[in-house]
Amino acid sequence: MSSEATSIQESRPVTPPLASPKSPSSPESLHLPTTKFRQRSPSPMRDFLIPSPLPTRRNRTNSASVRAAEGPVFNGVCKCFSRSKGHGFITPSDGGNDIFVHISDVEGEYVPVEGDEVTYKVCAIPPKHEKVQAVEVNITHLKPGSKHETWGGHVITS
Repeated sequence: MSSEATSIQESRPVTPPLASPKSPSSPESLHLPTTKFRQRSPSPMRDFLIPSPLPTRRNRTNSASVRAAEGPVFNGVCKCFSRSKGHGFITPSDGGNDIFVHISDVEGEYVPVEGDEVTYKVCAIPPKHEKVQAVEVNITHLKPGSKHETWGGHVITS
């Protein structure tokens, strides 16, 4: 009889336990939306990019800003400046190497263009402080006969 009992148990269909009815307001029936993480851009260079070592006005230390403000004012001519890239170079009037200038360090309402006369102060670039960049850059004379653009996008011909 034991063999018949086991065969009867094996032949019985297995039914799932009955689920208790849930009200729509019960916390078990609510399904909260799962947060989806946004995928980053599939740039192949994403893992190789490092932050820029050049200090901008925003991330320059207070002591470096004070040292630059107390320094002498130099004269030069804008060699090139790219608004889309956010930087350019100034050729000093007394000769020497070109000096880097970041977009955050340009004062005034005009975007500098090649040939503009400027005044500037210098600030050392970390970590070795071997090179300098121009800070507090002011355009003193606009290059005659060239188009100048304001930071707001208005074009003015001088």
